[in-house]
Amino acid sequence: MVLGLTPGDNVLVVSPHLDDDALGAGGTIARLTADGVDVHVLAVACRTHPGSDPGIRIAEFDEACTVLGVASHHTAWIDTDAATNPAARMAELVHLIEAGTRLSLRELRPAALLMPAAGSFHQDHQAVHTAAIAAARPSAYAPRIVLGYVGPEDAAWAQHESPARRPVAVDTSGVWETKAKALTCYSSQLREAPHPRSLATIRAMDTAAGSSVGTAMAELLTVYRLVA
Repeated sequence: MVLGLTPGDNVLVVSPHLDDDALGAGGTIARLTADGVDVHVLAVACRTHPGSDPGIRIAEFDEACTVLGVASHHTAWIDTDAATNPAARMAELVHLIEAGTRLSLRELRPAALLMPAAGSFHQDHQAVHTAAIAAARPSAYAPRIVLGYVGPEDAAWAQHESPARRPVAVDTSGVWETKAKALTCYSSQLREAPHPRSLATIRAMDTAAGSSVGTAMAELLTVYRLVA
């Protein structure tokens, strides 16, 4: 069992954009779905450049979620003012995660919530983290497990929480190929090595995380709530 979750449990993964869930927690998601846990991914924003087709990003998201085996997924804001600057719509953002869609805490009553960890250099990730913490405050539908994932660019560039402050490690050794396949769905977003958003660099980061806990590969998660 991963994180003490059992088949039929719901997990909500909140992703600032349509790839952050796979970049930061793709291995954890793959482990959970392989164990029969129902994982649902709420992507907050799809923001494309003028003249670009958001359908490309949405199709990539659809394909990656299929690879990871998630039960359902949804994109909330597509090329709107809110998608451009979620931090300016904080009340709406909190409501979105708490009760705004069928993929919300109130509707799913998930056992666990995965969200961006604090400390990101990206303002949208910061906003989603703050909103998710507020949405997950103690209530009748608050998840008993709240964890933060770290994207490769944050791990490489940001003044982020050290691995010592991310005490939960998920062994992803057996699901790396699934994670890699999901990441390759995002052909418009991946970069060549040594960029952090390259398969080679992500593999190296996961391998380093694994070596810190004695496994071949791992993802390290920050604990915000863990009720046994």
